[in-house]
Amino acid sequence: MQEATYGTMDQWLSARGRDVCASDGDKIGSLEDLYYDEANGQPRWLGIGTGFFGTKHVLVPVEGSVVTDDSIQVPFAKDYVKDSPDIDDDDLSPETETSLYNYYFGTTGVTGYERATASSEGGMTGTQETSYDRQPGTGESVVRSEEELRVGKREVEGGRVTLRKWVETQPVEAQVSLERERAFVQREEINQPASGAEIGEQQIDVTLRREEPVVQKDVVAKERITVSKDAETETQTVSDEVRREQVDLQGDVQGDVTNRDAA
Repeated sequence: MQEATYGTMDQWLSARGRDVCASDGDKIGSLEDLYYDEANGQPRWLGIGTGFFGTKHVLVPVEGSVVTDDSIQVPFAKDYVKDSPDIDDDDLSPETETSLYNYYFGTTGVTGYERATASSEGGMTGTQETSYDRQPGTGESVVRSEEELRVGKREVEGGRVTLRKWVETQPVEAQVSLERERAFVQREEINQPASGAEIGEQQIDVTLRREEPVVQKDVVAKERITVSKDAETETQTVSDEVRREQVDLQGDVQGDVTNRDAA
């Protein structure tokens, strides 16, 4: 049976530094280094830096992971990867390897791995070798899995308020007092000689003035209308169905078939 491959070492090393995304598209971290099988040179584990400034280092199986043009997609949820055992040093001990296999696959399958990091030229530098034997199992087993309901939340639009102003015209009136000049004639008798006076025609023009209303309009701010928001919290019950695998044992079985680890 031919062993499955998941890309060459050069392909994975060229992807170093790319974002690593979970199965739902959320970013987990970035690819920092690789662990490969020293027997055949095939990459097996992706070393991912996650958390603030990449302070947490976790491993994800290469199996099922896909390299795209700008990122790497792994077949696990973001929270599931972040809850995996934290790798703080360069050595991948058999105990850590076993816990990783148990965490991701429910079984152990340790062969022997070397850690490979990529230099700026794309080659491998700073390898550290760890070599240990596969731990064979004592029997055949199946893994029983079940779904667990995980409820998150997202922000959506819950309504809309529109504050709009427009212009309308209305008639107004105002009282104003206006002055107007009027002409009147006074006659006064003068009974005295007019020295040097001549008899002839004469005309006097008198200008009469009046006030008239002058209208102008000023813009005056009268009111400020503000729309504010606050938030209230409510609790809702979310219902769904989860699947749960069951195990049934049939055939010729000797001895106690109950869970021996229960004790």
